[in-house]
Amino acid sequence: MYKNVGESKFKRIAWGGLILFVLITGVLSFYITQLRFDYDFEKFFPLDDDETSYFLEHRKKFRSDNDFLLIAIENKGRSVFEKSFLKEVDSYVKELEKASPHIEKVMSITNIEEVFIFPGNMSSKRPYIDWIDLDLARDSLRLFKSKELVDVLIARDGKSLSLFLKHSDYLSKIKSDELLDVVEKTAKKYDFEHVRIAGRVIGQKYYISVMMQELILFVGLSAFLIVLFLYIAFRSGWGILLPQLVIFSSVVWLLGFMGVFNEPINIILTTIPTIMFVVGMSDVIHLVSRYLDALRTGISKFDAMNTAIKEVGFATLLTSVTTAVGFFTLVFVRVEPIQKFGFVMGIGVLIAFLLTFLLLPFLFYLAPSPKYIYKKKDQHFWYGHLRKWFIWVMRNRKKTIVFYAGLLLVFLVGISMVKTNNFLMDDLRSSEPLKQDFNYLDDHYGGVRPFELAVELKDTTDSFWDIEILEELESVEDFLEEDYGVTLKSTLVQTAKVMNRSFQAGNPDHFTLPESPSRLKSIRRMVRIANGGELYNSLVDSMGIITRINGTIPDWGNEKVTAKNKELLQFLATKKDLRMNYRITGTAHLIDKNMRYLSKSLVQGLTFSILIVALIMGLIYRSISMMLISLVPNIFPLMAIAGIMGYAGIELKISTAIIFTIAFGIAVDDTIHLLGKFKFELMKGRSVMYAMKRAYLTTGKAMILTSLILCSGFLLLVFSSFMGSVYLGILLCITLLFALVADLTLLPILMVLFYRPAKNKNQREV
Repeated sequence: MYKNVGESKFKRIAWGGLILFVLITGVLSFYITQLRFDYDFEKFFPLDDDETSYFLEHRKKFRSDNDFLLIAIENKGRSVFEKSFLKEVDSYVKELEKASPHIEKVMSITNIEEVFIFPGNMSSKRPYIDWIDLDLARDSLRLFKSKELVDVLIARDGKSLSLFLKHSDYLSKIKSDELLDVVEKTAKKYDFEHVRIAGRVIGQKYYISVMMQELILFVGLSAFLIVLFLYIAFRSGWGILLPQLVIFSSVVWLLGFMGVFNEPINIILTTIPTIMFVVGMSDVIHLVSRYLDALRTGISKFDAMNTAIKEVGFATLLTSVTTAVGFFTLVFVRVEPIQKFGFVMGIGVLIAFLLTFLLLPFLFYLAPSPKYIYKKKDQHFWYGHLRKWFIWVMRNRKKTIVFYAGLLLVFLVGISMVKTNNFLMDDLRSSEPLKQDFNYLDDHYGGVRPFELAVELKDTTDSFWDIEILEELESVEDFLEEDYGVTLKSTLVQTAKVMNRSFQAGNPDHFTLPESPSRLKSIRRMVRIANGGELYNSLVDSMGIITRINGTIPDWGNEKVTAKNKELLQFLATKKDLRMNYRITGTAHLIDKNMRYLSKSLVQGLTFSILIVALIMGLIYRSISMMLISLVPNIFPLMAIAGIMGYAGIELKISTAIIFTIAFGIAVDDTIHLLGKFKFELMKGRSVMYAMKRAYLTTGKAMILTSLILCSGFLLLVFSSFMGSVYLGILLCITLLFALVADLTLLPILMVLFYRPAKNKNQREV
């Protein structure tokens, strides 16, 4: 790189470059303080999708289906119908109603009232818990006979109750934290056994808090591993300090640029320190090792630096490009956080390469050479073992190929077992408090996963208040409750039934649609004026042609929900003369839809990545056979992790699907280094066998050590609270190990058997 630059001139360049580096790093360090953390699950909606657009328009017609909190309170394992407990809950509810301007209403069995309507549309109300004439046996009986309250405000087993807290729509992060702080602090004033909270607000606060903690954790763990591995590799303060400066600078530059462009850190980008450590360490190890080897020959620092850059620079550039391509291909996944993760990490890989080959040469030249490098270094262990392994591989070519063919069949069986599935909270460990609270509400309150069915009149002259229309809606709701498993929360039919019961003195036998047109007309009038029209507007749009069936279901997972949706559509198809169109929508439905894009996105991304790598190898060697041979040992590890996922029951979802494109980009690194040295030997006129042997013996140690270092780095992710990060670390580690073994066994065999270079009159045999 600097072979045509004199030493004196290079010294000036080095000092100028270091000063510029310090200035840029200082500015970018400031911008790191401007970084934001982002947890907006709506960004996981499919991009540029008709269903996403439809839902966003549907939501505008009503109110947000996700801006509320569910607060479940247990009574120490006893029934909630104890006076002292209910009094505390009632006090808590009243305090919450006045605690924050962001709280619009709080519904509880302690403050809701049953409405009674008399002739002439006169009405009265009676609280379900009558504090004036308290009779808990009577009141509990009334509550459990009110179908719309069970599994909504009170658990079926009677051992807990739930508060429904409606807060302002689309609260900012700051206001959301203020609201949650009020809810939690107020709850601590009371002697409740367990207070479990679910909702967007608490999810946002929890995820962002964990993301901040994990970013700090991974920086610390990565720093420890960097020092450890650099000491093992170079055993000197020089060998630790200079490379560490480059690796940490790469992280600072990447995070700083994110701050400059106001790009927040999402749940996936918390892995930045670990991945940058892995990528930066690989580049640094190759360059520093070759530099020290060159110094041992007695040449000057300047010449040693040029030698190192000449011999490993191009191969390291290729590995950086292929790794970056692996990340960049994540743009094929139609999920914004995944696309940003791929783009940011791709840029990070290139920054790591740039700083390694610009900054390290300056540091090499300006810093004194470490004295230990001139000591005799014993290479017998590695040379001897690598030589034995190479001989064994060459002598067992057929057995090795048969073994890989058999292993491939085993993995294909595993691949056939891979399932595509997704749960709302499956990214959290089961031990996490938020997930435990979520599971409790899921089990005791009909589920927390939103279900939304949009219903539109086919004929705009029809009315939702026609008895035939309501009966059609009722038949659909009956199917949803009895066959699908939906716990209905807000529907026009349910509201009409409650009102009809109110006309019959609260008799639960009349929780039915009204039979007479006059009664239906009265109910319509009462719904329109209830709460100043708020109730009606939450059920029917302003044009009077769209309504919603809103409820919740347990978090069954994408696979089961998809099957249930199919059953619903089949049920609707069997109904003749439907007067309304039904469309499944909602936040959970859109996240589920992303799963159906995964296979296509995965194939597109992998195909693009494989084509780019194949093109690079083909252009370098100008050989189709070399292009195909180089791909085989790198596609095999992908088959391996897919098969392992099938056998281990690890489902294909957003967090695991991205592994494949990343894995391919990283796994190909060893292949490039081995073939780079192989080509270097061929250029000397060596035969294929001899060139491969020399490449094997000289690069084998570096391949093994860097792979082990990379695996150790990725295994840091097992400490994450997010299972997606845990799977990312484990599966990438497995990929690298399979890729290493394939490069040391399968690749040499394929090269010797199938690669035929152009004739060279100076070619020599072993």
